[in-house]
Amino acid sequence: MSISRLARSIAPSPTFALNEQARLMRERGEAVINMGIGEPKNKTPISAVLSSASKLNGGDIKYTPPDGTPSLKKSIICYTEDHYNRIIEPENVIVSSGAKQSIFNILYSILNPQDEVLLFAPYWVSYPEMVKMCYGVPVILTPEDGSFIPRMREIEAAVTSYTKVIILNSPNNPSGAVFPPELVADIVDFCERKKIYLITDDIYHKLVFDGAQAVPAYEFTTKSVDDSMIIAVNGVAKTYGMTGFRIGWVVANRELVELMTNVQSQITSCTSILLQAAAEGALNGMQSVVENLRLTFQNNRDIMMQELKTFNGVRVTKPMGTFYVFPDFRAYSNNSLELAKFLLERAQVVTVPGKEFGMEGHLRLSYAGTVKDISVGIERIKWALDPNSPNEIYIGDRKKVRDWL
Repeated sequence: MSISRLARSIAPSPTFALNEQARLMRERGEAVINMGIGEPKNKTPISAVLSSASKLNGGDIKYTPPDGTPSLKKSIICYTEDHYNRIIEPENVIVSSGAKQSIFNILYSILNPQDEVLLFAPYWVSYPEMVKMCYGVPVILTPEDGSFIPRMREIEAAVTSYTKVIILNSPNNPSGAVFPPELVADIVDFCERKKIYLITDDIYHKLVFDGAQAVPAYEFTTKSVDDSMIIAVNGVAKTYGMTGFRIGWVVANRELVELMTNVQSQITSCTSILLQAAAEGALNGMQSVVENLRLTFQNNRDIMMQELKTFNGVRVTKPMGTFYVFPDFRAYSNNSLELAKFLLERAQVVTVPGKEFGMEGHLRLSYAGTVKDISVGIERIKWALDPNSPNEIYIGDRKKVRDWL
């Protein structure tokens, strides 16, 4: 069979692959704990449910404008004014089927073959694959000091005449790191001077802890949205725990939004009117759900840190946002893919290999689940790896004896 070399070169999603294996194990009755998936456990906000149900009950479920319904775009404009301190017009907004599609649409609309996109390791797993799908070249910058945040001189050194885009994800998936405001300011100034697009993936911007703030990039430019190199991406998946609704949006200059609208109209025509109504309901409803989620994740983060600190050989940096932690497991294995497979098979715990995020030897662990899942999950990982942990453990109703250390 003859197929596209480009399609063949795109790596499968490690998260979905491991989740599928975990699902099959659960169907066999095995007591799997999923610490891999980035998905809050909350119920959909009632305002989102009612808004979508009202649209469904009306029975008028038709096409929408390809860039989003006027009412949802109005809500996004209000959200942008409240959280980004920017007054924008409907022509500066496009709604897509999730922030992932938003980022792909941006890259597809601005990249020419061999244009470079600078990514900071650790990066979200889909960034380099999307760049390659748009015939661009992902360039990975790994901080020299082993941290999760690069220094400005490293960024400047990594930029070439081919650099078209820098992607900034803060709070960061997978590390939970929040970029310092002064560094964001320097990056914005650099991009504005060099005429390099800065895509800010702000999907976790409200999920920050201990008084930290993910200051939006727009705070550090006096230019209007139409004149700036900044392109902001956001959505309802993480902030409102609405992962299955697949609603994201882009705020950018109107010329780019118009081009993205043309692209989107040829690919998906439009985003579902039911899902847009749900997103509108979330944005316009009681915002206490956001704070409740944030407090839940902060508490879960604290429990995760307590559990990991008792784990010999694991180095961990305290996350300041998101619902992930990215410990260094190189004391046990330099092959994170094999380690993740081992933990799934032996301890029945799903993790995500750090290699997929550009940092080998790490594992991404999600604390979006229950407190019990966090405690039991780390206990199982310790049992599987740490020779100082008890030799026996119960997984589900089965007693397991460690015989490989």
